[in-house]
Amino acid sequence: MDSLITAAARALAIGDPLGALKRVGLRDDPPALALRGIAMAQLGEYPRARELLRRAARGFGAHEAVAQARCVVAEAEVALAMRDLGGSPRALAAALASLEAHADRANAMQARLIVARRLLLLGRLDEATAALELPDTRGLSPSLAAAFELTAAELALRSLSIGPAQAALARALEAADRSRIPALLAEVAEARATLDRPAARRLFAGDEQTLRLDEAAALLVSGALVVDACRRGLRTGATWLPLARRPVLFALACALAEAWPGDLDRQTLIARAFGTRRPDESHRARLRVEIGRLRELAEPLARIEATSRGFVLKPLAAGDVVVLAPPIEGDQASLVALLADGAAWSTSALALALGASQRTIQRALVEMETAGRVRSIGRARARRWLSPPLAEFTTILLLTTALPHE
Repeated sequence: MDSLITAAARALAIGDPLGALKRVGLRDDPPALALRGIAMAQLGEYPRARELLRRAARGFGAHEAVAQARCVVAEAEVALAMRDLGGSPRALAAALASLEAHADRANAMQARLIVARRLLLLGRLDEATAALELPDTRGLSPSLAAAFELTAAELALRSLSIGPAQAALARALEAADRSRIPALLAEVAEARATLDRPAARRLFAGDEQTLRLDEAAALLVSGALVVDACRRGLRTGATWLPLARRPVLFALACALAEAWPGDLDRQTLIARAFGTRRPDESHRARLRVEIGRLRELAEPLARIEATSRGFVLKPLAAGDVVVLAPPIEGDQASLVALLADGAAWSTSALALALGASQRTIQRALVEMETAGRVRSIGRARARRWLSPPLAEFTTILLLTTALPHE
Protein backbone atom coordinates (compact mmCIF):
# COMPACT_ATOMS: atom_id res chain seq x y z
CA MET A 1 0.00 0.00 0.00
CA ASP A 2 1.52 3.33 -0.98
CA SER A 3 1.82 6.30 1.33
CA LEU A 4 -0.91 8.39 -0.38
CA ILE A 5 -3.50 5.63 0.02
CA THR A 6 -2.55 5.22 3.69
CA ALA A 7 -2.73 8.97 4.32
CA ALA A 8 -6.10 9.25 2.56
CA ALA A 9 -7.50 6.36 4.61
CA ARG A 10 -6.35 7.99 7.84
CA ALA A 11 -7.94 11.28 6.79
CA LEU A 12 -11.26 9.53 6.22
CA ALA A 13 -11.01 7.78 9.60
CA ILE A 14 -10.95 11.15 11.37
CA GLY A 15 -13.72 12.64 9.21
CA ASP A 16 -11.61 14.69 6.80
CA PRO A 17 -12.91 13.81 3.30
CA LEU A 18 -11.34 16.88 1.66
CA GLY A 19 -7.95 15.88 3.00
CA ALA A 20 -8.43 12.42 1.49
CA LEU A 21 -9.45 13.82 -1.89
CA LYS A 22 -6.35 16.01 -2.00
CA ARG A 23 -4.26 12.83 -1.96
CA VAL A 24 -6.22 10.50 -4.27
CA GLY A 25 -8.64 12.76 -6.16
CA LEU A 26 -6.87 12.31 -9.51
CA ARG A 27 -6.15 8.58 -9.27
CA ASP A 28 -8.23 5.83 -10.91
CA ASP A 29 -6.69 2.66 -9.46
CA PRO A 30 -9.14 0.52 -7.42
CA PRO A 31 -7.88 1.50 -3.91
CA ALA A 32 -8.02 5.18 -4.82
CA LEU A 33 -11.49 4.81 -6.36
CA ALA A 34 -12.73 3.16 -3.15
CA LEU A 35 -11.37 5.95 -0.98
CA ARG A 36 -12.73 8.60 -3.32
CA GLY A 37 -16.14 6.92 -3.04
CA ILE A 38 -16.00 7.06 0.75
CA ALA A 39 -14.96 10.70 0.66
CA MET A 40 -17.87 11.58 -1.62
CA ALA A 41 -20.24 9.71 0.70
CA GLN A 42 -18.99 11.69 3.70
CA LEU A 43 -19.60 14.86 1.70
CA GLY A 44 -23.17 13.75 0.94
CA GLU A 45 -22.64 13.06 -2.77
CA TYR A 46 -24.23 9.62 -2.57
CA PRO A 47 -24.91 8.80 -6.26
CA ARG A 48 -21.32 9.67 -7.19
CA ALA A 49 -20.07 7.66 -4.19
CA ARG A 50 -21.96 4.54 -5.34
CA GLU A 51 -20.59 4.85 -8.84
CA LEU A 52 -17.00 5.10 -7.58
CA LEU A 53 -17.39 2.18 -5.17
CA ARG A 54 -18.86 -0.04 -7.88
CA ARG A 55 -15.95 0.81 -10.17
CA ALA A 56 -13.55 -0.03 -7.38
CA ALA A 57 -15.21 -3.39 -6.71
CA ARG A 58 -14.99 -4.30 -10.40
CA GLY A 59 -11.37 -3.22 -10.46
CA PHE A 60 -10.40 -5.40 -7.51
CA GLY A 61 -12.06 -8.49 -8.98
CA ALA A 62 -12.67 -11.87 -7.39
CA HIS A 63 -8.96 -12.51 -6.79
CA GLU A 64 -8.95 -9.74 -4.16
CA ALA A 65 -11.90 -10.96 -2.12
CA VAL A 66 -11.30 -8.87 0.99
CA ALA A 67 -10.93 -5.58 -0.87
CA GLN A 68 -13.99 -6.34 -2.96
CA ALA A 69 -16.01 -7.20 0.16
CA ARG A 70 -15.00 -3.89 1.72
CA CYS A 71 -16.33 -2.06 -1.33
CA VAL A 72 -19.63 -3.96 -1.07
CA VAL A 73 -19.92 -2.95 2.59
CA ALA A 74 -19.16 0.67 1.72
CA GLU A 75 -21.78 0.70 -1.03
CA ALA A 76 -24.32 -0.79 1.39
CA GLU A 77 -23.55 2.04 3.81
CA VAL A 78 -24.17 4.58 1.06
CA ALA A 79 -27.46 2.88 0.15
CA LEU A 80 -28.47 3.09 3.80
CA ALA A 81 -27.66 6.81 3.90
CA MET A 82 -29.77 7.28 0.75
CA ARG A 83 -32.58 5.26 2.38
CA ASP A 84 -32.47 2.90 -0.60
CA LEU A 85 -33.79 -0.17 1.21
CA GLY A 86 -35.21 -2.08 -1.73
CA GLY A 87 -32.09 -3.99 -2.73
CA SER A 88 -31.30 -7.59 -1.85
CA PRO A 89 -29.23 -8.05 1.35
CA ARG A 90 -27.49 -11.11 -0.11
CA ALA A 91 -24.45 -9.23 -1.38
CA LEU A 92 -23.90 -7.65 2.03
CA ALA A 93 -24.33 -11.01 3.77
CA ALA A 94 -21.75 -12.56 1.43
CA ALA A 95 -19.35 -9.67 2.05
CA LEU A 96 -19.80 -10.06 5.82
CA ALA A 97 -19.00 -13.77 5.60
CA SER A 98 -15.89 -13.04 3.51
CA LEU A 99 -14.63 -10.40 5.95
CA GLU A 100 -15.15 -12.68 8.93
CA ALA A 101 -13.39 -15.54 7.15
CA HIS A 102 -10.37 -13.30 6.56
CA ALA A 103 -10.40 -11.97 10.17
CA ASP A 104 -11.12 -8.37 9.09
CA ARG A 105 -12.92 -7.63 12.36
CA ALA A 106 -13.42 -3.89 11.93
CA ASN A 107 -15.10 -4.09 8.54
CA ALA A 108 -17.08 -7.17 9.58
CA MET A 109 -18.45 -5.16 12.50
CA GLN A 110 -19.31 -2.32 10.12
CA ALA A 111 -21.23 -4.77 7.95
CA ARG A 112 -23.13 -6.09 10.99
CA LEU A 113 -24.07 -2.56 11.98
CA ILE A 114 -25.36 -1.86 8.48
CA VAL A 115 -27.49 -5.02 8.62
CA ALA A 116 -28.93 -4.01 12.00
CA ARG A 117 -29.58 -0.40 10.94
CA ARG A 118 -31.26 -1.51 7.72
CA LEU A 119 -33.59 -3.79 9.70
CA LEU A 120 -34.24 -0.93 12.11
CA LEU A 121 -35.28 1.37 9.27
CA LEU A 122 -37.56 -1.35 7.90
CA GLY A 123 -39.28 -1.62 11.27
CA ARG A 124 -38.10 -5.20 11.90
CA LEU A 125 -36.97 -4.49 15.45
CA ASP A 126 -36.64 -8.08 16.68
CA GLU A 127 -34.39 -8.99 13.76
CA ALA A 128 -32.36 -5.82 14.28
CA THR A 129 -31.84 -6.72 17.93
CA ALA A 130 -30.72 -10.22 16.96
CA ALA A 131 -28.30 -8.82 14.37
CA LEU A 132 -26.78 -6.57 17.02
CA GLU A 133 -26.17 -9.36 19.53
CA LEU A 134 -22.45 -9.93 19.17
CA PRO A 135 -20.26 -12.14 21.34
CA ASP A 136 -17.58 -9.48 21.96
CA THR A 137 -17.40 -5.77 21.17
CA ARG A 138 -14.19 -5.02 23.04
CA GLY A 139 -11.27 -3.57 21.14
CA LEU A 140 -13.38 -1.71 18.59
CA SER A 141 -12.18 1.60 17.21
CA PRO A 142 -13.87 4.59 18.89
CA SER A 143 -15.94 5.40 15.79
CA LEU A 144 -17.26 1.85 15.46
CA ALA A 145 -17.94 1.64 19.20
CA ALA A 146 -19.96 4.86 19.02
CA ALA A 147 -21.94 3.61 16.01
CA PHE A 148 -22.64 0.33 17.80
CA GLU A 149 -23.87 2.09 20.94
CA LEU A 150 -26.04 4.52 18.95
CA THR A 151 -27.75 1.62 17.22
CA ALA A 152 -28.27 -0.14 20.54
CA ALA A 153 -29.66 3.07 22.03
CA GLU A 154 -32.24 3.52 19.30
CA LEU A 155 -33.41 -0.06 19.64
CA ALA A 156 -33.83 0.49 23.37
CA LEU A 157 -35.69 3.77 22.84
CA ARG A 158 -38.06 2.11 20.39
CA SER A 159 -39.07 -0.34 23.11
CA LEU A 160 -39.14 2.41 25.79
CA SER A 161 -36.26 0.79 27.70
CA ILE A 162 -35.00 4.13 28.97
CA GLY A 163 -32.30 2.87 31.33
CA PRO A 164 -30.49 0.75 28.72
CA ALA A 165 -30.88 3.58 26.19
CA GLN A 166 -29.28 6.12 28.54
CA ALA A 167 -26.42 3.74 29.31
CA ALA A 168 -25.82 3.09 25.61
CA LEU A 169 -25.84 6.83 24.85
CA ALA A 170 -23.34 7.47 27.64
CA ARG A 171 -21.02 4.86 26.16
CA ALA A 172 -21.59 6.36 22.69
CA LEU A 173 -20.61 9.81 23.96
CA GLU A 174 -17.42 8.46 25.52
CA ALA A 175 -16.47 6.65 22.31
CA ALA A 176 -17.34 9.71 20.17
CA ASP A 177 -15.13 11.89 22.37
CA ARG A 178 -12.24 9.50 21.80
CA SER A 179 -12.89 9.46 18.04
CA ARG A 180 -12.77 13.29 17.83
CA ILE A 181 -15.05 13.18 14.77
CA PRO A 182 -17.31 16.29 14.85
CA ALA A 183 -20.16 14.69 12.89
CA LEU A 184 -20.23 11.73 15.26
CA LEU A 185 -20.24 13.99 18.32
CA ALA A 186 -23.15 15.96 16.85
CA GLU A 187 -25.04 12.75 16.17
CA VAL A 188 -24.65 11.55 19.76
CA ALA A 189 -25.76 14.97 21.05
CA GLU A 190 -28.88 14.82 18.88
CA ALA A 191 -29.71 11.33 20.13
CA ARG A 192 -29.30 12.41 23.76
CA ALA A 193 -31.54 15.44 23.14
CA THR A 194 -34.46 13.16 22.26
CA LEU A 195 -34.68 12.14 25.91
CA ASP A 196 -35.45 15.73 26.98
CA ARG A 197 -38.04 16.56 24.35
CA PRO A 198 -41.81 16.30 24.94
CA ALA A 199 -42.88 12.79 24.01
CA ALA A 200 -46.52 12.64 25.09
CA ARG A 201 -49.28 14.32 27.11
CA ARG A 202 -50.91 12.81 30.19
CA LEU A 203 -54.66 13.51 30.34
CA PHE A 204 -56.11 12.83 33.78
CA ALA A 205 -59.24 14.13 35.49
CA GLY A 206 -59.54 17.08 33.12
CA ASP A 207 -55.90 18.07 33.58
CA GLU A 208 -53.03 17.85 31.07
CA GLN A 209 -49.32 17.30 31.68
CA THR A 210 -46.45 17.14 29.16
CA LEU A 211 -44.20 14.09 29.60
CA ARG A 212 -40.67 13.27 28.52
CA LEU A 213 -39.88 9.84 27.15
CA ASP A 214 -38.74 8.49 30.51
CA GLU A 215 -41.84 9.85 32.25
CA ALA A 216 -44.10 8.23 29.64
CA ALA A 217 -42.28 4.92 30.07
CA ALA A 218 -42.68 5.14 33.86
CA LEU A 219 -46.39 5.80 33.48
CA LEU A 220 -46.84 2.69 31.34
CA VAL A 221 -45.40 0.46 34.07
CA SER A 222 -46.99 2.31 37.00
CA GLY A 223 -49.94 -0.09 37.34
CA ALA A 224 -52.49 2.45 36.13
CA LEU A 225 -54.87 1.59 33.34
CA VAL A 226 -53.38 3.58 30.46
CA VAL A 227 -55.35 4.29 27.32
CA ASP A 228 -52.40 4.83 24.99
CA ALA A 229 -53.48 7.23 22.26
CA CYS A 230 -49.92 7.19 20.84
CA ARG A 231 -49.85 3.48 20.03
CA ARG A 232 -53.61 2.97 20.13
CA GLY A 233 -54.30 0.42 22.82
CA LEU A 234 -54.87 -0.31 26.51
CA ARG A 235 -52.11 -1.20 28.94
CA THR A 236 -51.83 -2.20 32.57
CA GLY A 237 -48.30 -3.17 33.54
CA ALA A 238 -47.11 -5.83 31.10
CA THR A 239 -50.58 -6.52 29.70
CA TRP A 240 -51.14 -4.85 26.33
CA LEU A 241 -54.37 -4.79 24.34
CA PRO A 242 -53.82 -3.34 20.84
CA LEU A 243 -56.73 -1.46 19.30
CA ALA A 244 -54.98 0.30 16.43
CA ARG A 245 -57.06 -1.58 13.89
CA ARG A 246 -60.29 -1.20 15.89
CA PRO A 247 -60.81 2.58 15.69
CA VAL A 248 -64.39 2.60 16.98
CA LEU A 249 -63.49 0.55 20.04
CA PHE A 250 -60.47 2.71 20.71
CA ALA A 251 -62.53 5.91 20.42
CA LEU A 252 -64.99 4.53 22.99
CA ALA A 253 -62.19 3.49 25.35
CA CYS A 254 -60.53 6.89 25.05
CA ALA A 255 -63.77 8.75 25.71
CA LEU A 256 -64.57 6.63 28.77
CA ALA A 257 -61.03 7.07 30.10
CA GLU A 258 -61.19 10.87 29.75
CA ALA A 259 -64.47 10.89 31.73
CA TRP A 260 -63.14 8.63 34.51
CA PRO A 261 -63.97 8.32 37.39
CA GLY A 262 -67.35 9.49 36.22
CA ASP A 263 -69.55 8.03 33.52
CA LEU A 264 -70.19 9.37 30.02
CA ASP A 265 -73.57 9.84 28.41
CA ARG A 266 -74.60 7.83 25.37
CA GLN A 267 -74.96 10.80 23.04
CA THR A 268 -71.36 11.91 23.65
CA LEU A 269 -70.12 8.36 23.14
CA ILE A 270 -71.99 8.13 19.83
CA ALA A 271 -70.51 11.45 18.68
CA ARG A 272 -66.97 10.34 19.59
CA ALA A 273 -67.24 6.88 18.06
CA PHE A 274 -69.38 7.48 14.97
CA GLY A 275 -68.86 11.18 14.22
CA THR A 276 -72.50 12.21 14.36
CA ARG A 277 -74.25 14.69 16.63
CA ARG A 278 -77.77 13.71 15.59
CA PRO A 279 -78.03 10.08 16.68
CA ASP A 280 -81.01 7.96 15.83
CA GLU A 281 -82.10 4.54 17.05
CA SER A 282 -79.68 2.76 14.72
CA HIS A 283 -76.73 4.59 16.31
CA ARG A 284 -77.92 3.64 19.79
CA ALA A 285 -78.19 0.02 18.73
CA ARG A 286 -74.73 0.10 17.20
CA LEU A 287 -73.36 1.67 20.39
CA ARG A 288 -74.68 -1.24 22.42
CA VAL A 289 -72.98 -3.68 20.03
CA GLU A 290 -69.64 -1.86 20.10
CA ILE A 291 -69.70 -1.46 23.87
CA GLY A 292 -70.31 -5.21 24.13
CA ARG A 293 -67.29 -5.87 21.92
CA LEU A 294 -65.11 -3.49 23.92
CA ARG A 295 -66.32 -5.02 27.20
CA GLU A 296 -65.31 -8.48 25.98
CA LEU A 297 -61.89 -7.37 24.71
CA ALA A 298 -61.07 -5.29 27.78
CA GLU A 299 -62.17 -7.96 30.26
CA PRO A 300 -58.58 -8.77 31.43
CA LEU A 301 -58.01 -5.09 32.27
CA ALA A 302 -61.30 -3.38 33.14
CA ARG A 303 -65.07 -3.61 33.40
CA ILE A 304 -67.47 -1.40 31.47
CA GLU A 305 -70.70 -0.93 33.38
CA ALA A 306 -73.94 0.70 32.28
CA THR A 307 -75.31 3.67 34.21
CA SER A 308 -78.56 5.55 34.03
CA ARG A 309 -77.19 7.95 31.41
CA GLY A 310 -74.37 6.02 29.75
CA PHE A 311 -71.36 3.86 30.65
CA VAL A 312 -68.44 3.99 33.08
CA LEU A 313 -64.97 2.43 32.91
CA LYS A 314 -63.74 0.59 36.04
CA PRO A 315 -60.19 -0.82 36.08
CA LEU A 316 -59.74 -4.22 37.71
CA ALA A 317 -56.49 -3.19 39.43
CA ALA A 318 -56.51 -0.58 42.16
CA GLY A 319 -55.16 2.33 40.18
CA ASP A 320 -55.98 5.39 38.13
CA VAL A 321 -57.20 5.59 34.56
CA VAL A 322 -55.13 7.95 32.40
CA VAL A 323 -54.91 8.80 28.72
CA LEU A 324 -51.46 9.00 27.13
CA ALA A 325 -51.88 11.33 24.13
CA PRO A 326 -49.45 12.53 21.44
CA PRO A 327 -47.40 15.64 22.37
CA ILE A 328 -49.37 17.78 19.92
CA GLU A 329 -52.94 17.55 18.73
CA GLY A 330 -54.15 16.84 15.22
CA ASP A 331 -54.05 14.10 12.60
CA GLN A 332 -50.34 14.49 11.88
CA ALA A 333 -49.51 14.05 15.56
CA SER A 334 -51.57 10.88 15.62
CA LEU A 335 -49.78 9.61 12.53
CA VAL A 336 -46.37 10.28 14.07
CA ALA A 337 -47.45 8.52 17.25
CA LEU A 338 -48.72 5.46 15.40
CA LEU A 339 -45.51 5.18 13.42
CA ALA A 340 -43.35 5.61 16.52
CA ASP A 341 -43.40 1.88 17.29
CA GLY A 342 -41.04 1.29 14.34
CA ALA A 343 -43.45 -0.95 12.44
CA ALA A 344 -44.17 -0.47 8.74
CA TRP A 345 -47.76 0.67 8.11
CA SER A 346 -49.78 0.72 4.92
CA THR A 347 -51.90 3.73 4.09
CA SER A 348 -55.09 1.69 4.44
CA ALA A 349 -54.09 0.46 7.91
CA LEU A 350 -53.31 4.00 9.06
CA ALA A 351 -56.62 5.24 7.68
CA LEU A 352 -58.45 2.47 9.50
CA ALA A 353 -56.64 3.16 12.77
CA LEU A 354 -57.39 6.89 12.62
CA GLY A 355 -60.90 6.57 11.26
CA ALA A 356 -60.11 8.77 8.25
CA SER A 357 -60.20 8.28 4.50
CA GLN A 358 -57.15 6.89 2.73
CA ARG A 359 -56.97 10.00 0.57
CA THR A 360 -56.80 12.25 3.66
CA ILE A 361 -54.10 10.10 5.21
CA GLN A 362 -52.16 9.99 1.94
CA ARG A 363 -52.14 13.79 1.67
CA ALA A 364 -50.96 14.12 5.25
CA LEU A 365 -48.21 11.54 4.72
CA VAL A 366 -46.92 13.28 1.60
CA GLU A 367 -46.73 16.60 3.48
CA MET A 368 -44.95 14.93 6.39
CA GLU A 369 -42.52 13.12 4.11
CA THR A 370 -41.58 16.44 2.49
CA ALA A 371 -40.91 17.84 5.97
CA GLY A 372 -38.84 14.79 6.90
CA ARG A 373 -41.21 13.61 9.64
CA VAL A 374 -41.98 10.23 8.04
CA ARG A 375 -40.43 8.06 5.34
CA SER A 376 -41.72 5.48 2.89
CA ILE A 377 -40.45 2.24 1.39
CA GLY A 378 -41.83 0.36 -1.62
CA ARG A 379 -44.13 1.58 -4.34
CA ALA A 380 -47.81 1.52 -5.25
CA ARG A 381 -49.73 -1.02 -3.14
CA ALA A 382 -46.52 -2.31 -1.58
CA ARG A 383 -45.71 1.14 -0.18
CA ARG A 384 -45.25 1.26 3.58
CA TRP A 385 -44.72 4.19 5.93
CA LEU A 386 -42.33 4.38 8.87
CA SER A 387 -41.05 6.98 11.28
CA PRO A 388 -37.58 8.43 10.66
CA PRO A 389 -34.78 7.12 12.86
CA LEU A 390 -34.49 8.87 16.21
CA ALA A 391 -31.03 9.99 15.19
CA GLU A 392 -29.20 9.92 11.92
CA PHE A 393 -26.05 7.83 11.57
CA THR A 394 -22.64 9.09 10.60
CA THR A 395 -21.11 7.37 7.60
CA ILE A 396 -17.99 5.61 8.95
CA LEU A 397 -16.35 3.37 6.38
CA LEU A 398 -13.13 1.47 6.96
CA LEU A 399 -11.66 0.03 3.79
CA THR A 400 -8.03 -0.42 4.73
CA THR A 401 -6.31 -2.28 7.53
CA ALA A 402 -3.69 0.44 7.99
CA LEU A 403 -5.96 2.71 10.03
CA PRO A 404 -5.17 3.82 13.57
CA HIS A 405 -7.49 2.48 16.25
CA GLU A 406 -7.15 5.46 18.53
